Amino acid sequence: MSYFSRIDSVIRTSVYLACSLAAPISFGAAADRQQVQARLIDHAELLCANCFFGPTDYYFCFATDQKVLIGYQRVPVINWEDSSKNFLTRVHHQWMPWSAPGETIPLGYDDKHIWVARVNGKQVKLTRDERRGLFTHDSRCGSTVVPKGQ
Repeated sequence: MSYFSRIDSVIRTSVYLACSLAAPISFGAAADRQQVQARLIDHAELLCANCFFGPTDYYFCFATDQKVLIGYQRVPVINWEDSSKNFLTRVHHQWMPWSAPGETIPLGYDDKHIWVARVNGKQVKLTRDERRGLFTHDSRCGSTVVPKGQ
């Protein structure tokens, strides 16, 4: 009888410990994330041509009511002769570049990332990068650029 009571005590303690460790992680992860409505005002692509698992970067510039957010998505690529194709997307649909589903986009952001949704509802995490001067269509995207030396 004492063997089973020890096992029960170990299981109870393990469950309590796991819940105690998981609670701050699950509740604290989204606390800094702000939810806003934004518009995609410009985008840029740094395509990898004739690549074998090379990265292609897709940059996006969003305008919210208060600020301009710039983020990029790095996508692994296998292509040849045509830099606009990615033969990996046939196998792994998650490696498709994000495209805006409409004029206004609900997005979440914190200091390091921007989260946007695909048309199917799955989230795409973009990495924030305010130092890139790649945008040519809207001056608001270039005005947030900070020189790399600073």
